[in-house]
Amino acid sequence: MWQERKLQSPWGILVSAWLMGFAMWAPMFAVPAIMHIIKEEVLLSYAQTGLIFSIPLIILAAIAIPGGALADRIGIRKAAGIGIIVIIVGSLLRVTSTNFMTLLAFTCLYGVGLGLVYPNLPKLVGTWFPPERIGLATGIYVTGMIAGSALPPAITLPAVFPITNAFQGVFYIWTIPAIVAAIIWWIVVKEPPYGSMQRKKTAEGQSYQIWTNRTLWLVAILDFLHTFTFFTWAGWMTQLMMTKGAPPDLAAFMTSVILWLHLPIVFIAPWASDRIGLRKPFLWPSFIVLALASLSAIYAPLSFGWSITIALGIALSVQFPIIFTLPPELVSAEGVGRASGMILSIGYIGGLIGPWLAGYIMDITGTLNLHLIVLAGLATIVTYLAFRLPETGPRVRLQK
Repeated sequence: MWQERKLQSPWGILVSAWLMGFAMWAPMFAVPAIMHIIKEEVLLSYAQTGLIFSIPLIILAAIAIPGGALADRIGIRKAAGIGIIVIIVGSLLRVTSTNFMTLLAFTCLYGVGLGLVYPNLPKLVGTWFPPERIGLATGIYVTGMIAGSALPPAITLPAVFPITNAFQGVFYIWTIPAIVAAIIWWIVVKEPPYGSMQRKKTAEGQSYQIWTNRTLWLVAILDFLHTFTFFTWAGWMTQLMMTKGAPPDLAAFMTSVILWLHLPIVFIAPWASDRIGLRKPFLWPSFIVLALASLSAIYAPLSFGWSITIALGIALSVQFPIIFTLPPELVSAEGVGRASGMILSIGYIGGLIGPWLAGYIMDITGTLNLHLIVLAGLATIVTYLAFRLPETGPRVRLQK
């Protein structure tokens, strides 16, 4: 079977997955840079403006499981291909928005596209690459997601917005990568060489097995804390560094470094994991680092801010691709879409709760210290869970 897949150029499919990863996040992460412009032109409150940024995560969490199940039934090519088209339509329709409700509705439509695309990229890799290359392939396509998250905040205001001098133009321009990704996806990507009838029959029995799989639940908990922590720091790192005396531009740049560190590490970590043949040594130590960084941030002066930033960037970027490597190793190919959807749905609930809880605690106490203690405590608990996770790396599979 692997010989058949090799004849159909899995590396070309991986390029398409990279473009999909970039294109699906770029329209969302362009929003923070122009939030103040959207707020003024559409007459929004701060809460409404923040919701325009975060609402795709709610939709993603709700759609990821049926999105993965849809691919298990009709195939990855069709499910994710429909998803990228929905992303394009939702992103472009935002250009026509004149009030909060229409802007929110079209952003939700964009989120539906995310839910169809995101859970099926791990399945694509799991079905087109042999087990010993899944980690490397995951690291490659995940760099597309990171680039799609990190590049728009960096260049939207200085380079993209001046082209049209309107937030609508920003939505137009950042939809172009999705259009390119959709065209290449429908041309390049093919279904794995097993029959659709076999896929449908096997998928029917996968749902129950996935929801009763304790190891998948452990992975989902790991992803919950990962997104809880990632979006907390992405949303509040700037404010934290400002309270320590950093000017706003420096504080914002320190936040962006967490994202940029992902680019090399999400490639290196799964490659190293494949070479060693193990996954767990890349997970539980990273959660220890998160716990120590969170506690250090309570007392450390600004001069230690860069050390905290680098530690967070390394730990979070190691976790991201390794967690996504696990679904293809835990369930059969026909159930990877559902398994990835389950993990994403539970994980992105953490992405919603983390930043909200941080802001709620900030309103009550005036500082982020209590939330940093919460982060450290959760990271300590999950360190234990990650250590208990069964090893699924290539070395273990070769020994069986």
